[in-house]
Amino acid sequence: MDGNDRRIVGLTGTAHALLHTYELSVPILVVIWLTEFSTTPAELGIVVSVGMALLGLGALPGGVLADRYGSRKLIALCLVGMGGSFLVLSAAPTTAADLLGSLPLLSVSPAVVAIAIALVLWGAAASVYHPAGLTLISTGVDERGRGFALHGMAGNIGIAAGPLATTVLLAFMPWETVTAVLAVPAFVAAAAALVIDVEERELDEDEEDETPDSIGEFLDISGTVVRSAFAFVFVVVAMNGLYYRGVLTFLPDLLAGLETFQPIDIAGEPQEPANYVYSGLLAVGIAGQYVGGRLTDRMPPERGIAFAFGGLSLLALIFLPLASMGAVPLLLVSAVLGFALFIVQPMYQAAVAEYTPEAARGLSYGYTYLGNFGIGALGAGMAGAILTYSNQTVLFLVFAAIAAIASGIGVLLMRRD
Repeated sequence: MDGNDRRIVGLTGTAHALLHTYELSVPILVVIWLTEFSTTPAELGIVVSVGMALLGLGALPGGVLADRYGSRKLIALCLVGMGGSFLVLSAAPTTAADLLGSLPLLSVSPAVVAIAIALVLWGAAASVYHPAGLTLISTGVDERGRGFALHGMAGNIGIAAGPLATTVLLAFMPWETVTAVLAVPAFVAAAAALVIDVEERELDEDEEDETPDSIGEFLDISGTVVRSAFAFVFVVVAMNGLYYRGVLTFLPDLLAGLETFQPIDIAGEPQEPANYVYSGLLAVGIAGQYVGGRLTDRMPPERGIAFAFGGLSLLALIFLPLASMGAVPLLLVSAVLGFALFIVQPMYQAAVAEYTPEAARGLSYGYTYLGNFGIGALGAGMAGAILTYSNQTVLFLVFAAIAAIASGIGVLLMRRD
């Protein structure tokens, strides 16, 4: 990689890490919100779904903006918005008591309503990142597979660091202060994004004509994209989002409910060891991202999709039986789940690049993250409803079916070629 490639990967990797730091701090906070406020997993699942849905729904206009105006400024705006929304989250309970306390909000806690508003703001701000960042890598980095791998690894650092940093900070301060502290790095990174010297690829005249200037042109280009084999990739991405969001939102609470884990005292404060296992599971995903990225340089992405999602389906079937057998089987199956959850991401990102025109790449990644985070956000609500009205076994059977659908589409794409 040359200097510009390294700066692109550095910029996008930092923003990607921070985005997922915030995203995956939320499941740790969910455990606290379930006990602090009068709410249920079903209600909080809906709250998380709404916020995370914006992360996907906003990706589509974000992709158009990335194609038209470039990526760097969008990434800076994204960082400012994410930091600001976590400051709003830190003030949510007090604000709710002052503004919403006297309103007839049925049985929903005013604090939960305020948390939902803060998460919606975060999702809207974060939504522009993936189409902007991935467009910058796919069009500006020569070793695309390696760029995706490093970008994904940076994201997994954030995915692991978010729960870990949140858990450690919660040992010393209330969650409202923790969310305010977490907001600070985003503002620092936004300032750096505005001054870093990154050369973005310039479109030629023919390609500029393919960038939508009106609703009609947007629909025409969208039609070209969705009528291609990308439509199959979109379904894979949506299934990945449902599995990812559904598993990760309530996994800390599920792990904490196992007999293997009992609260322990650290510096006189009770700590939940399940949170550290959760962070470790996500840290293993760094290796999964790297392996997945390298595999996309060595095999067709559709083949990787077929095998990787087949493995995720099997893991969903065996996770609970192995987790109930004791600490060692639980740690092993958790590590494998963390690896498998993230090995698929570079594969479907490469599939998008393979099945879409370069000039509409930002729009294509917008559709990708509309599926991954927009449709995928329903996984949190689905998981919360199943846990409230059914049981864990049913939940993981649903996950197995979702992954099997994605694996089957990978097989179809292999045969199509």
